[in-house]
Amino acid sequence: MEALIVGGGIGGLGTAVALHRQGVTVRVYERAAGPARGGAALSLWPNALRGLDTLELGDAVRDHAALGGDSGIRRPDGKWFGYTRLGEAIRTTYGDPLVVIARQFLTDLLLAALPPGTVRYDQRVTEVSTGSLSGPAVVLTADGNAEADLVVVADGARSALRSWLLPAAPPLQYAGYTAWRMLVPTPATLESFETWGSNGRRFAVLPLADGSCYCYATVTAPADTRPDSEITELRRLFGNWHQPIPDILDAAANGVVLRNDISELGPLPAYHVNRVALLGDAAHAMTPELGQGACLAIEDAVVLAATVNPERPEDVTADLKHYTEARLPRTTVVSRRSHQAGKLHQQPLPIQYLAARLMGRLPAKAIARGLRPIVDWQPPGGIRRGPAA
Repeated sequence: MEALIVGGGIGGLGTAVALHRQGVTVRVYERAAGPARGGAALSLWPNALRGLDTLELGDAVRDHAALGGDSGIRRPDGKWFGYTRLGEAIRTTYGDPLVVIARQFLTDLLLAALPPGTVRYDQRVTEVSTGSLSGPAVVLTADGNAEADLVVVADGARSALRSWLLPAAPPLQYAGYTAWRMLVPTPATLESFETWGSNGRRFAVLPLADGSCYCYATVTAPADTRPDSEITELRRLFGNWHQPIPDILDAAANGVVLRNDISELGPLPAYHVNRVALLGDAAHAMTPELGQGACLAIEDAVVLAATVNPERPEDVTADLKHYTEARLPRTTVVSRRSHQAGKLHQQPLPIQYLAARLMGRLPAKAIARGLRPIVDWQPPGGIRRGPAA
């Protein structure tokens, strides 16, 4: 079997590794000029770590990640609503921790698990023919056409191919707020926190294992609003909040600050068309409230690789029906819960603060148990362990 993957993010690379370990010949076409570098980190919950274990990469992530889960909510003046030691509760409930790691580390780890030359950069796919029971799928690029038994569309939330494949698919919807992400040298010893203010303003800090910290900030704003300077805008919105937020913004001034309007996608009718599968944000873009975007993409990759039979490429169309059946219900549930969590931060501040006080009083074990529908996922059986790259 030959597979061609459109998109070299976490979902695309994870799928490439999973298929490669099943004996599939894999190519990845990525439109960027090279691997993504800097600016963001990922929360990887027990479900994602189990998925990475099937690729024999879970322990490398655990060894280089910071433990997550212990955090609290604060007001802009620094007052705490409460602090929850959730990390140990997650570990004891699900047998694995929540970890936080730089996206670049996981990207490099996945790339190292592939044969050299698997990923071809600066390749923009403009169209895809979905193939048939007897014929291959075809992707169109500026450099010509390429055929494969299986094509995986993993080109992100703003997928250029999703509406081409599924004309009846719901459009991507703006969730009402924008977000900044940054990796910052830690100005002092920090513990995780998230500070809530008016107008959907949030500022969160998560220390990483290398001594830096990952920060994200949000605010309710019209879509496509762009200031001349993102760091100046962040200082305007958060510069008078409690320390260490002003110091973090000073440290971030010389680094990379990423900004994205937050969008989400309603449930698609299917995650496949003939020999083409959709995966990750291209299939189920959701708000980041539950930290499940990368986790679900890793799940998708593992399930897809377990579903197709590399020895029977003629069965790909039938196999992908099972992939849709396995993934669509689960990702829809998680997406809806993430949407509901995001709506909380669009409420008036007194309602947010009431929610913060209530959350601060909940036992960590109760919070962990409430996450079961999201994080208590197990990889499918029958994953064959092929040779590593």
